[in-house]
Amino acid sequence: MTSPNLLTRRSFLRQCACAAVGTAGVAGALLDLRPMAAASLGNTDALSGDYRALVCLFLYGGNDANNLLVPAGADYAAYATARGGLALPQANVLPIAPITSDGRSFGLHSSLAELKGLFDQRKMAVVANVGTLVEPLTKVQYQNGTGRKPPQLFSHSDQQVQWQTSVPDVASRTGWGGRTGDLMRALNGSAQVSICVSIAGNNTFQIGENTVPYAVSSSGSVGLSNYVYPNTAGATNDTIRSRALDDLLAMGHTNLFEKTHAGIMQRSLQGGALLKGALQLTDPANGGTALATAFPNTGLGGQLKLVARLIRGRDVLGLRRQIFFVSVGGYDTHNNQLAAQAGLFAELSQALAAFHAATVEVGVADSVTSFTCSDFGRTYQTNGAGSDHGWGSHHLVVGGAVRGGDIYGRVPTLAVNGPDDTGNGRWIPTTAVDEYAATMARWFGVSATDLPTVLPNIGRFAHPSLGFV
Repeated sequence: MTSPNLLTRRSFLRQCACAAVGTAGVAGALLDLRPMAAASLGNTDALSGDYRALVCLFLYGGNDANNLLVPAGADYAAYATARGGLALPQANVLPIAPITSDGRSFGLHSSLAELKGLFDQRKMAVVANVGTLVEPLTKVQYQNGTGRKPPQLFSHSDQQVQWQTSVPDVASRTGWGGRTGDLMRALNGSAQVSICVSIAGNNTFQIGENTVPYAVSSSGSVGLSNYVYPNTAGATNDTIRSRALDDLLAMGHTNLFEKTHAGIMQRSLQGGALLKGALQLTDPANGGTALATAFPNTGLGGQLKLVARLIRGRDVLGLRRQIFFVSVGGYDTHNNQLAAQAGLFAELSQALAAFHAATVEVGVADSVTSFTCSDFGRTYQTNGAGSDHGWGSHHLVVGGAVRGGDIYGRVPTLAVNGPDDTGNGRWIPTTAVDEYAATMARWFGVSATDLPTVLPNIGRFAHPSLGFV
């Protein structure tokens, strides 16, 4: 996925990291160990001593949420007619009973059985028709050009970045997760691991002005073989070599490249050692106790299992706030959509449900909120074998603090050429990414005063909190 930050200072640091530790070591080299000096949190809602984590799950490609939240009952026939070959069989729709209703009936895709269970338990909410917006926009304004719309609509790379920055009207080097990290990382005190950890590589979402995401793999941090830190043990070959490397990195460097190279390398080695210690809590081979929760053997399952293990090790790392990023691809379903989406949704449902169960096991379910994001929705009308790029889409929020069992926001009028359609069933969002993000930022501890720092355009929208947490 493309990033707007390729020519920034952070890109330079990544290049230095690559020179320092090779491609495999870049992940560990992104650790930001700079303490936040006497930062003021303003009127923060954070309590002294609580723990909270946000887990952003990005569905790359553009999820067709028209088959995630599906009209049911008497509303099914119009859906089936409009979607044609993309319509799910009525028997494959899992009916739900939201706490509030707009008079229509809905259900979930049959592959989302585990998530339907969480919805019924009121641990999951659906947020309807979310998308990138510069400001509230009507169909009339869209058609006559009197309202501002995000640039490069329906473009994968542009919409991914706009979702992750939340400021589509200007180029931004930072994401709303990273800006949240900037404000909240002082709560982590002298912790030496970044507030933002990615298990899915580089992303814009977690980059802040002072926050740099620390990237790891599903197996943990990527370090140097046989490196020992800290080097206080006896004089074995490994400790001798490790001390020699430490001495080289600690030398005074006047060349900017050498100095940056050495600093990133040092932070990478230290961060890798700290993460390894935290992960040992759930590693039986190192005296720990494995999580009892069974995770599916999928890419997303592996990412979320690593997140759960890192949350289990939060006290070892000294962290009271954490922001995680995981992702899965394959959602660009121009072809073979019904079969592809059945597998994608099964992976999503099983992995997210297992992750929630793990937070219950660890005792932090009320302190961890997971949420989906995606490039955009997709067209209501079929292209013959799939759907094409759309705009507004439905998203899922999971966690013990979630006021679940309900649909938040407004489901659009599901009619081609209807009041919410820009063409072929591309829905104009009725909830802005800003409002979606602001709701979680406020729960995470960002004050109302500081919210515009995280979401500069939030004042343009009516709902700085949607109320789902």
